[in-house]
Amino acid sequence: MRKLKVSVISDVHLATHASKAKVLLKYLKSIHPETLVLNGDIIDSWRFSRNYFPKSHLKVVRQLIKMLEKGVKVVYVTGNHDEFLRKFNGSEMGNLKIVNQFVLEMNGKKTWIFHGDIFDHIIHQAKWLAKIGAASYGLISLINAAVNRILLLLGYQEVRIYKSIKKKFLKENTPLSRFEQAVIKVAAERNYQTVICGHTHVPKDKKKTTEHGEVRYMNCGDWVEHFTSAEYENNQWNLVYFTDSIDDPADEPDMPNEKELYNSLFQELALTHLISPSK
Repeated sequence: MRKLKVSVISDVHLATHASKAKVLLKYLKSIHPETLVLNGDIIDSWRFSRNYFPKSHLKVVRQLIKMLEKGVKVVYVTGNHDEFLRKFNGSEMGNLKIVNQFVLEMNGKKTWIFHGDIFDHIIHQAKWLAKIGAASYGLISLINAAVNRILLLLGYQEVRIYKSIKKKFLKENTPLSRFEQAVIKVAAERNYQTVICGHTHVPKDKKKTTEHGEVRYMNCGDWVEHFTSAEYENNQWNLVYFTDSIDDPADEPDMPNEKELYNSLFQELALTHLISPSK
């Protein structure tokens, strides 16, 4: 088990077919950070359903609770898919804290951590379009899982359709996007040396010199396609790709019944009736 100062993960999308909960569970069991930052879109409330919440997803929730019990400080930074938690901004229960953004100061340098959707004009101007995109992504994930089952039966390696589609449109070494430029501009104005986002699902690590000084932009990626995290150890941030045996394309088909699901998930997290928004 690796000891870390901080680990930042985002875009897990529990409660969707796209989420690779088994891989994330392996990662969480492999680390012992002082602080774990869940940088938005951990539970996908846009597509949450009583009909789909596999045991592997519930195991991730239980692992997070175990980490809390072992003294890990868990900071839940809200995203657009779990925006229902934004009304709890500033709430704390033991080692769990819910915020809309988070600032860490280490070795005299400040790191600004937030999900990133506030810089996405589609989310604000046409939320319905964003939800259609999310639904389409879910459909592609279902098709991908079916294709991979057939490929594995035939002895071929699995494929990731959506990731291949994105590669055709996105290049890793392109200049800063408008999204990245906007984030860096605000970070520089606020005197943050590092800014860490999620939201785009594309892991990035770039630097830009501004009139206010150099700013490092990091995107901690996702746990749907890339399995990445931003980790702080030995006085520096690193973008880490988790490569330990990727799970089966088909998630566990069995799921808790309605009563078990709601008792286990919401009562264990105590988000609705044990946490009160700070005044």
